[in-house]
Amino acid sequence: RKIDWRLVPILAALYAFSLIDRTNLGLIRVAGMDKALHLSVGNRYSIVTLVFFVPYIILEIPANVFLRKASPRLFLSTIVFLWGCISIAAGFVKTWNQLAALRALLGVLEAGFFPSCAYLITLWYIRREVQFRLALFTLISYVAGGFSPILAYGLTMMEGRAGIHGWQWIWIMEGIITAVLGLAAYFLIVDFPDRNTFLTPEETGFVKNRIEEDRGDAQFDTLTVQKALAYTRELKLWAFGLCFMCCTFPAYSISFFLPTIIGGMGYSVRDSQLLCSPPFVFGAVYALVVAYFSDKTVKRGPYLAFNALLGVIGFPMLAYCEGNAPRYIGTFLALAGSSANMPGVLAWQANNVIGQSKRAYSSALSIMWGGIGGIMAALVFRQQDAPKYVPGLIATLVSQIFMIVVIAILSVYFWMRNKAVKNGTKGVIEGKEGFLYTL
Repeated sequence: RKIDWRLVPILAALYAFSLIDRTNLGLIRVAGMDKALHLSVGNRYSIVTLVFFVPYIILEIPANVFLRKASPRLFLSTIVFLWGCISIAAGFVKTWNQLAALRALLGVLEAGFFPSCAYLITLWYIRREVQFRLALFTLISYVAGGFSPILAYGLTMMEGRAGIHGWQWIWIMEGIITAVLGLAAYFLIVDFPDRNTFLTPEETGFVKNRIEEDRGDAQFDTLTVQKALAYTRELKLWAFGLCFMCCTFPAYSISFFLPTIIGGMGYSVRDSQLLCSPPFVFGAVYALVVAYFSDKTVKRGPYLAFNALLGVIGFPMLAYCEGNAPRYIGTFLALAGSSANMPGVLAWQANNVIGQSKRAYSSALSIMWGGIGGIMAALVFRQQDAPKYVPGLIATLVSQIFMIVVIAILSVYFWMRNKAVKNGTKGVIEGKEGFLYTL
């Protein structure tokens, strides 16, 4: 509990504003930015959403390497403060090109945040504890992010103050909050288990012993080029990445385009913003419940497949159902599935690798694929398909079916390898005697 209170809340609070600063485009667009910057012309809005993910993908793995050379509190607090400043600057842009440039810079800074947090959390806990903590991390973030539409609507009430439009106030005020959190984070974020200062030496030894007994990688090992090349050849790490891409693709799609979809149902700007909150809050609570039972049963694949099935049901409802009520219910199902699967995939990946360098590489690789999911959302939700975006919604449906297939293949492979080890017909898994894959 001592670790929980020091590690999870501050990272979750920072991640909440990471999500808000990254995905508030849809809300700010309907609040007046679309008209002010002419974002509906051609594919401008898709370009603005896409440019964030190019540096975000490229810098994932280097950021996790740099995290160890620096310290988590210095590295994470610095990038959070800087991206808060970028959000403030976005409130003063005059053209869509300037906004696109700032979004690219935001991608540079946020590239190191999520993989670093996921990596740091997995280092502190044994395998059967990881998903619940990752879900807590995302739960607090999603609940806070779920109230982002309400915050955005409140800030639009500042329309005209100091000669600034309401949509600009959203950027500015949310950026100020992020920057202040970044400054506070320097004093609150904890370091790696072997370098922490908030536990006594006895408590630190206890934590390291538990990790060593569970998976045998309490000691730090440096990520070298040779190790990275060896890890790159492991197909299971790429499979985890593909699964994570299938989680972020629908999550980004809903974040970026839900306000426009709801507006297309005939709701006002105010109602479109306010109606975006309940699905996110529901998704966060559902994710925590699933994580609890997944950790308790020490099973990952079956829960991931069921969550993806919710998307298979929800996205066609949102695309094809007649009437606003069933379409809106489809949003709850689709978002719940992707919200629960993001910590689920990261936990499954972390459970099935050994070694801190491999953990850093695999978490960054998965989240890099998550960035590709964001690019897909920007590309398939085209302006000419607004406001229903049926082709984009069908693409998200296909991604969930594909994820179920990948989960099935991985589960069968892990089951066969575990069986072979138990029967003595094959050698040890991950180089550790007695280690078995988590199914």
